[in-house]
Amino acid sequence: MTLDRIVLAFAGFMTLLSVALTVWVSPYFIWFTVFIGFNQIQSAFTGFCPAAIIFKKLGIQPGCAF
Repeated sequence: MTLDRIVLAFAGFMTLLSVALTVWVSPYFIWFTVFIGFNQIQSAFTGFCPAAIIFKKLGIQPGCAF
């Protein structure tokens, strides 16, 4: 898997996790969902993605986007 696909899979997993936490643990976890969405939007415009930096340091092969 390339870095691009791993970042997209990670973002999807975190989104689903935050929704599950909101439903089953506390409604305040909605702010976690908002944070994830905001991070995805800023990454689309700026190209800066903290998760991509971490995965790169772990030795994942770079893709086209990151």
